[in-house]
Amino acid sequence: MFYGASRNIFEKASELRRNMTEAEKILWIELKNRQIFKARLRRQHPIDIFIADFYCHKHKLVIEVDGAIHSEKEILEYDDGRTHDIEKLGIKILRFTNIEVMTDIQTVKQRILDEINPLRPL
Repeated sequence: MFYGASRNIFEKASELRRNMTEAEKILWIELKNRQIFKARLRRQHPIDIFIADFYCHKHKLVIEVDGAIHSEKEILEYDDGRTHDIEKLGIKILRFTNIEVMTDIQTVKQRILDEINPLRPL
């Protein structure tokens, strides 16, 4: 479930859980509701050398919430490499912007549900 994450990565993940962005907090309120998603999602979850914003082990799904910095060239290149490395582990990644989460949480939830179970209505 942690794909060999080091102790240092676990410590960093713990720190990130204490300092979530506003968009991550908004999404977490929704994701922790097992009645909707029927699966446990974890926040700031270590995976190898990375920390996923949210992770569902049951569905091998990472959910990332990206701020404006993720549109910068260097960060985009890093994200592409990170996505490639995580997908090599058999894990799918869904990405949302902070703006999507903060202005249209229903659509975000629906896209996550569509990924988890394409036949299940919201």
